[in-house]
Amino acid sequence: MFDDQARPRTGGEALLAALKSSGIDYLFANAGTDFPPIIEGLARLPESDVPTPVLVPHETAGVAMAHGHWLVTGRPQAVMVHVNVGLANAVMGVINAASDNVPMFVLSGRTPLTETGRKGGRMTPIQYGQEMYDQTSLVRDVVKFDYELRYPEQADSVTKRAAALMTSAPEGPVYMSLPKEPLTEALPEGFVPAQMPATATHAAPDADAIATLAAWIAEAQSPVVLCQRGDPQGRLSSVLSRCAEAFGLAVAEPFSIRNILASDDPALLGYNPKAATAESDLVIVLDSGVPWIEAVSAPGKDIRVVHIGPDPLFRRMPVRGYRTDLAITANPIAALEALIALPPDTNASRRRDMVHAKVAAARAAKPKPDAGGDGPMTAEWMSACISDIMDDTAVAFSELGLLLPHMNLKGPNRVFSNVHAGGLGWAMPAALGAQLADRDRLVIACMGDGSYMFANPVACHQIAEALDLPILTIIKNNAMWNAVRRSVLKGYPDGAAVRANRIPLTSLEPMPDFTQVAKASRAHAERIERGADLPEALRRAVEIIRTERRQVLLDLSVAASDEN
Repeated sequence: MFDDQARPRTGGEALLAALKSSGIDYLFANAGTDFPPIIEGLARLPESDVPTPVLVPHETAGVAMAHGHWLVTGRPQAVMVHVNVGLANAVMGVINAASDNVPMFVLSGRTPLTETGRKGGRMTPIQYGQEMYDQTSLVRDVVKFDYELRYPEQADSVTKRAAALMTSAPEGPVYMSLPKEPLTEALPEGFVPAQMPATATHAAPDADAIATLAAWIAEAQSPVVLCQRGDPQGRLSSVLSRCAEAFGLAVAEPFSIRNILASDDPALLGYNPKAATAESDLVIVLDSGVPWIEAVSAPGKDIRVVHIGPDPLFRRMPVRGYRTDLAITANPIAALEALIALPPDTNASRRRDMVHAKVAAARAAKPKPDAGGDGPMTAEWMSACISDIMDDTAVAFSELGLLLPHMNLKGPNRVFSNVHAGGLGWAMPAALGAQLADRDRLVIACMGDGSYMFANPVACHQIAEALDLPILTIIKNNAMWNAVRRSVLKGYPDGAAVRANRIPLTSLEPMPDFTQVAKASRAHAERIERGADLPEALRRAVEIIRTERRQVLLDLSVAASDEN
């Protein structure tokens, strides 16, 4: 309980206290004229009773920082932005979080409701121009919960309810709209904070469904598990590796969002869904929204398909026509633990030997990455070199950048890739959020040149300097929207655009000097033209980060590829 001096007095102060009681450590904020009750509360209440405020000079950076912080800690954070215009800037990041079931508390001010007679009412012309009939409509389709605050005491109870919903499976962002009046008004006499609701427990797997799955595995000659994301603590990685060994399962991670198995795990076939399922007679999909592309890599029609997850049918996706012979609603960790509690079938040893042999042969046949000679380096070489500098705790945030098949990842959650929602500009600020969670960890952001520009790099470099977050930023620079170019090549291989000297709407030339953008915030920055020079440049970068505690940017000349 609070002492008299520290007790919240207004709706704004009750909100801050409730966020802290909900386990939120940071409030990433881009402030506006709706923030005075929040700012006053941050100044008046003890620091230990409120989230630590973090000023971010652009909303997309704040949302991505909360996203990245959760990925490495499993602790959700809060973001607050300025009325409808700030929320509009934040929406893309909220879509990213919703796509990957990342919990975060999104807050925005709202134009004051009243013109006269109440404290917190309208005082400036902008408070007329920014009003909307339904501001929440900007995010309602992608959040788990939304509410517009009406009374000051609700800042406590509704905040705590939203936090419990946010962290209950399937997790995701929640949103509250905050008119200035209830933030400013005094709490009613005798106000007592509400008890924090418990997060809902995970769904336990149905015993009969697990028994059916075990029977299908026993009947299968070549079962394969497809997965593309795990938990921040890495528990899924451990149980999946043990389950694969016990039952003789192969594992593939197509369209990876958070890597799960270590690169040297004997069950890991790779990252290609078509190759993984080509000889399979049972496919087990673990909490993967997009396990394959139906048009080009769907499993054969006579193959059984099992989906496991907190929402195995992904009800938020309007169109998702993957065949489903068995759907098990359960936390994937609990489902695999229930499976591994059963005795393996008599064919498990034979299947295990086949998987190990197949994986070993594939790894032996994999070509060594080519540096690229005196011209631009290959993306494969870039990925392998970055992998070489990553120690046991290093993490990388990749946005159209790193190629996992060419990396040696020592465990789960070493590479976080852009989510399937595709909101660009995510990797760099997400890396800042991860660095804030652990200032001694090597944190890398690797992204394409277009993604770097989307990241609002001036804002991100300013945040890195202001908060002493020495991330390593790597730009995969091919001077174009290569993903768009590849899409044109695949869609119209003999078309006019391909025959043209330059495919329309893909070139980013003339390119800015990205090193100067970073140097404006006193970063160490280099342009690397030759692949052969990359290993030494990376060594220098890590040394500067370790000894000078300074952010580093490397702008790499990388050849455009038709595949990566």
